[in-house]
Amino acid sequence: MRFNAKDLASLARRPSGCFDKEGKLKICRVVGDEKLIEPRERWCRLKGNLLFLMKNKSSEASEVVILERCWIVEFRSKTAVSIVLKFQSGEPDLYLEAASKPDCESWAVALGEANSEGLQNKIQQLRRLIMEIKEERSSDEAQQFLPSSQVDNLGEPQFTSIQRIANEPKLEFSLACKDLVAATRDRKLNTFIQVSVVHPAEHILTRYSSTEIVEGTRDPLFLTGVTFPPEYPIYEETKIKLTVYDVKDKSQDTVRTSVLPDHKEPRADVGRSFLGCTTFRVGDLVKSKEQQLTLTLRTSDGGKTVGTIEVNLVKMGELEDGETDHITSDAQDQKCALVRECTATEGISGKDNLPSLNAVLKNPICKLYRFPTSDNKWMRIREQMAETTLSFHVPKELINLHIKEDMRRNQELKDLGELAPHWDNMRKSVIAHCDQMLSMYQDTLAELGKHTGSSFKSSCSKGEKTLEFIPINLHLQRMHVHSPRLKDALYDVITVGAPAAHFQGFKNGGLRKLLSKFEAERRNTGYQCIYYSPENTAKAKEVLSNINHLQPLISSHADLLLNSASQHSPDSLKNSLKMLSEKTELFVHAFKDQLVRSALLALYTARPGCVLKKPAVPRNSAEEGGDLQHQDHPSQLKRQDSIPHHSEYDEEEWDRVWANVGKSLNCVIAMVDRLLEKENINNIEDGENDPSAADCKVLHTGGDWYEQLYPLVITLKDCMGEVVTRAKQSMAFVLLQELACGLPQCLMLTLRRDIVFSQALAGLVCGFIIKLHTSLHDQGFLQQLHTVGLLVQYEGLLSTYSEEAGMLEDMAVGISDLQKVMFKVIEAKSEDFLPVITGRREHYVIEVQLPAKMFELLPQEIKEGKLLRMYPVLFNVGINEQQTLAERFGDTTLQENINQENLELLKEYYKLFTEKMPPDCLPHFQEQNDLKGLLENLHQNIQAKKRKNVEIMWLAATICRKLNGVRFTCCKSAKDRTSMSVTLEQCSILRDEHQLHKDFFIRALDCMRREGCRIENVLKNVKCRKYAFNMIQLMAFPKYYRPPEGTYGKADT
Repeated sequence: MRFNAKDLASLARRPSGCFDKEGKLKICRVVGDEKLIEPRERWCRLKGNLLFLMKNKSSEASEVVILERCWIVEFRSKTAVSIVLKFQSGEPDLYLEAASKPDCESWAVALGEANSEGLQNKIQQLRRLIMEIKEERSSDEAQQFLPSSQVDNLGEPQFTSIQRIANEPKLEFSLACKDLVAATRDRKLNTFIQVSVVHPAEHILTRYSSTEIVEGTRDPLFLTGVTFPPEYPIYEETKIKLTVYDVKDKSQDTVRTSVLPDHKEPRADVGRSFLGCTTFRVGDLVKSKEQQLTLTLRTSDGGKTVGTIEVNLVKMGELEDGETDHITSDAQDQKCALVRECTATEGISGKDNLPSLNAVLKNPICKLYRFPTSDNKWMRIREQMAETTLSFHVPKELINLHIKEDMRRNQELKDLGELAPHWDNMRKSVIAHCDQMLSMYQDTLAELGKHTGSSFKSSCSKGEKTLEFIPINLHLQRMHVHSPRLKDALYDVITVGAPAAHFQGFKNGGLRKLLSKFEAERRNTGYQCIYYSPENTAKAKEVLSNINHLQPLISSHADLLLNSASQHSPDSLKNSLKMLSEKTELFVHAFKDQLVRSALLALYTARPGCVLKKPAVPRNSAEEGGDLQHQDHPSQLKRQDSIPHHSEYDEEEWDRVWANVGKSLNCVIAMVDRLLEKENINNIEDGENDPSAADCKVLHTGGDWYEQLYPLVITLKDCMGEVVTRAKQSMAFVLLQELACGLPQCLMLTLRRDIVFSQALAGLVCGFIIKLHTSLHDQGFLQQLHTVGLLVQYEGLLSTYSEEAGMLEDMAVGISDLQKVMFKVIEAKSEDFLPVITGRREHYVIEVQLPAKMFELLPQEIKEGKLLRMYPVLFNVGINEQQTLAERFGDTTLQENINQENLELLKEYYKLFTEKMPPDCLPHFQEQNDLKGLLENLHQNIQAKKRKNVEIMWLAATICRKLNGVRFTCCKSAKDRTSMSVTLEQCSILRDEHQLHKDFFIRALDCMRREGCRIENVLKNVKCRKYAFNMIQLMAFPKYYRPPEGTYGKADT
């Protein structure tokens, strides 16, 4: 045989991972039964059909054995640890001795499969599959010569559809194996089934799903199955291939934790071995009398029988008859759970809400489980996960509002008029910086407008600048429980990465620290500008917002009043006057604050040529901005260091201008009353005269009404215009001081806060819409919603060490800002059900659109547009190895303060709930004492300051569910720690609320983490089915937050 010695030597020196098997063996040559020499220890490496023999692991290969035309003689005694390779050529046999019996068996299997016969077996398997496909290809070939229109006409009827209930899965079946044959004697099998589909139209084998691994039995009862969703193209002619594998080492089973193309078969050296396979037609299962098939499992060459597999049709929505004693007794050592693949989402509320939900939820994934209860009955669990279009819709709406708001502010600064050189230079600098930030917002919005594809931001993209407003990995996680003796229950959790400005980084901390530091520095700005407290600045923004909102409304109602006068319509005149009076009173009330008067004085002193009686000096007290509100006389202004006083300024002029609006309105009201009174008198007199004369009177007096009201309305508009001009300029001057005192930090903090708020708001809107849809028939919840408000509970898993401390600071501020968000439910006027956002920073209103049928189910208060309040609370407990460092060497004060502050907010919400709601509105028929006890327990746990006290999160989540709240779970990217928490919460609910069998708690937990929706979430984010943990990290995790073996490790993305 010709060979290249250099190539063989190079092959032998390759890294260990490149070989099928390697290890130490004692080797010698044998003639007959006599060993030529004593066995010598060699390092053996097997690659394909080549066995390299080396003196040690690092030396050169001393011999190469070609494993062809040879066979293995294995000694069957229990103590034998050797095998013999016999060659057809007659050359001396090769004696191989291993260190142990299992090692010997392992080498025997590897060497037996190494020759060309193993390759031939694979070829035979592929040929058999090709023949199966060719059986149905003849009809396709006949259609090749038909016009495409005829092919379309013939294509659909040739496949028989499966008749199922609307919006229910087309096909579901469970699986079990019997009498499996192991490759080696005395080996306990760890098996799972891979399910593949052969589509009748395409004749392509597509890998569809896999079951969980059942350990240690030759008769694995897979409480497992497969689900095909309503839209999946499956017909009676579709073939299903079931392949059974034996997993040698779960931690090395890389095929189940990585992504392979559908057409590629896994290699045999990745921790599992092929046992057998079988194929069946869907129609055979559906039409079978017992709705069950018993199939024979055969080896790849189709010859040897290795066991049987039972396929049982499952009808969803029907309770299973029979007890589960045989499961809990025979399968105690099996990792049991029912898992089925599905991609359809559904809700308890029925199909009426599907259009509006489909506008929000996208790309759903569904898994089904079946677990035994403590009384040996079955309960079914459907776990669902879906991403949401709101991940991009809400941030784009917000950025658009930011742009409009900032453009108005920049224009208001320009409209301040002529200023003294110092103030004018300050204004120019502020406008330049604001224009730069405005351009950045516009660029971001343009980039988001170009985004196509997935509707969620993966964890790998959290540092991308163009996506910094988008929430990380936002998904709905839903569990639907169907119990034999209890009502169906639905449990929702929104999972999202902690709202934080990842692109900007956390070198100087997060928003909580940065805002506090900025406010302290702004108080010491010296002579550069006038200090206004945050409360006064917020008040200025509110006044400007009221002006922009009320002025066009008043003008509109004034025009309607004149129109009613011209038509001589008393009723219309009354209604128009009523609306005009209400809006004008609100307008007048908006300027009642002392801030407007003091800001006008400050603006006056900033005009060119103004001579100050007392120069401005820096103030040292943080309360001076607040003291200004109580100064009613010009002489008192001398005590205000930050605002100068001018002797020529007429403070009463503003009072006169402001009061003129009210006086003008009173004149309009008096004139309308006079006209209506005169009209009543004329009607009485005209009733005694000729009706035709009365008609002439109407025509004559109509013009009189308009002519008498017109000058009064014009005066009202003029007075209002003068007030608006002065108030706008004064409030714009206040905003100028805010911006000038902290350039450019002020704008950068505003940007950071906008980014964090955008991420937080997207999650909140998703949670509110889902909660509203699932609770439309719950009158108690709807009453609670408009009477008290909605509790929104965030569970944080961030550590207080390094960068995650900054993320937690960002998250705390972002969630706190959600208190200022109001929701409003409106009836949809089109097929676009996406929410609409209105308002400005710190005062946003989210308008949620519902179809007419759903809108009619709401209470009258909500239908009339009542604004609905949110009560967000955050409880954080770090659980990873970084939190261990923070607890031992760092500081956990941030976490303790956040938990304590939010406990008070939760208590406040509970107090409102008990005051405004009847006791019978508590869900799950719980008494108020239960909630009081939970709150007290939560208080004690927060005060205890125990390390990694995860009971805080469990208690907060329980309280939230009992108060009809919306649950959120967050970590850095909502991928790994969030998955551990969500699956633990789901299994805890099954145990506490639905009587999950105690022996199945850990098994259910492992199954959800290994085969459930959360491992699919990991796959979506990093293209690998592995949680990003290592063994050292997991040693620091609480016990129940550790994933099962084989599901974690380094994720090669």
